[in-house]
Amino acid sequence: MGNTRINMKKLNLTISLESYANDAELSVEERDLLASARKATYKSYAPYSKFHVGAAILLEDGTVVTANNQENAAFPSGSCAEQSAIFWVGANYPEHKIKTIAVIARPSGGDNFRGVSPCGACRQAMLEYENRQQKSIRIIMLTSDNQILISESIGNLLPVKFDEF
Repeated sequence: MGNTRINMKKLNLTISLESYANDAELSVEERDLLASARKATYKSYAPYSKFHVGAAILLEDGTVVTANNQENAAFPSGSCAEQSAIFWVGANYPEHKIKTIAVIARPSGGDNFRGVSPCGACRQAMLEYENRQQKSIRIIMLTSDNQILISESIGNLLPVKFDEF
């Protein structure tokens, strides 16, 4: 028998992301949102990882909500920036739709911003909200070489997603 699989098919998943050389190529609205996420990193509490993450959410009415990661010695009791922001919106603006989320990170003691992509738990939380509002949410991220990546939907970042049955 060995490793032979009968009727096995290989599936290829493809996602589409926009790529920009820097934030000067973004709209003013997107640049401002990314700047809000950068600013949010300075309010983060990250004494253990020294990894400060900021998230900024733009609602369709123009409201911007920011949040950051909050660590806890009783790991994993902390909260990621993206989850903090999305849950704040759900609790305080349940009737508003999210248009765009920006996420960025920096190490302690500096202004050297780095690329970061949401963890799986954050992707799932954001996807749940995207499903709830029945409208795609754009996400802006930085790459390790400071280019900008934008996905038109959180679902693109979680192509094999956990969803309702």
